Amino acid sequence: MPEPVRKARGALKSGQFVYFCLVVVVAVVILLPLFWLLVSSLKTNEEYTAYPIKIFPSRPQWFNYLGILYYPPFISAIFRTFGLGITTAAITCITGAMAGYAFARIGGRSSRKLFMVVIVLLIVPNIVTLIPQFILYAKLKLINTYWPWYLAALGATNPLYIFMYRQFFLGFPRELEEAAEMDGASPFQIFFKIFLPNAKPALATILIFAFNAVWGDYIMPTMYLNDPSHLLGSFMAPGFSPQYQTPFLAATVVYILPVVILFLLVQKNIQKGFIFSGLRG
Repeated sequence: MPEPVRKARGALKSGQFVYFCLVVVVAVVILLPLFWLLVSSLKTNEEYTAYPIKIFPSRPQWFNYLGILYYPPFISAIFRTFGLGITTAAITCITGAMAGYAFARIGGRSSRKLFMVVIVLLIVPNIVTLIPQFILYAKLKLINTYWPWYLAALGATNPLYIFMYRQFFLGFPRELEEAAEMDGASPFQIFFKIFLPNAKPALATILIFAFNAVWGDYIMPTMYLNDPSHLLGSFMAPGFSPQYQTPFLAATVVYILPVVILFLLVQKNIQKGFIFSGLRG
C-alpha cells in the first residue's frame, strides 16, 4: 500500500475515533440528568435530601410511582392532555400541510410575498400574541373551553410548520403533478392522493412538535381554563412545590415518558423530515 494512502487511512481512523469520543461525551451530558431523575424518583425524601449524596437508593421506592398512578386528578389530567394533544396535532398536521402545499406548488405573484410574511412571523415570539388571542377568545366566549386549542390547530397558526411543509413539498417532482392534472385531478385530489400520503417524514416531525406543544404547555391552561389542573402542564408549572419531592420526581418521569415513546416510534421519519426539509429556493 502506498505511503500517502496509508497516512490518509490512518488520519481517517483517528478522526473517526475523535468523533466517536465527542459523541459519547455529548450523549453522557444529555443522559446524565435523565439518569439522575430516574434514580432520584426511587428514593425516599430523606435519602434525596441527605448529605453526602448517594447515587442509588438503598431500597427502590416503587410506591412513589404507585402513589402517582393512583392519584385521580393526575391520571385524569394525563388522559385529557393526551387526547387534546393528539387531536390538535392531527389537525395541525393537515392544515399546516395544506398551507405548505399551497406555497410550494400553487404559484402566483403574491405567493412569495405571502411566504415572506410567514418567514417574518418565525421571529415573532409567541408571548407577544398571548394577550391579543386571550382578548379575542374572551369576546367569542370561548374561555374555559378547549376551543382555543382547536381553532389554533385549524388555523395552522405556527409558521414553522408551514415553512417545513413548504420546503418538503418543493422536493416533489413536477411530473407527478402534471400527470395527475392530465387525468383531470383537482388540486385537492392531488394534495390528498399524492402529496399527503408521501409526506410521512414531514407529518411525523410536525406531529411530535405539535403534540409536545400541548403536552408541555402550562401557559395556555392557566390562561384559558378556570381550573388549570384539568391539563397536565399545571402540575409541572414553575412554582408548583409539592410536599413530597420524590413522588413529584416520579410524576416527572411519567410526564416525559409518552413524548419519549412517541419520538422513538417515529424517529426514522423525523430524521428524514429534517433532511428533506432543507433549505430550497
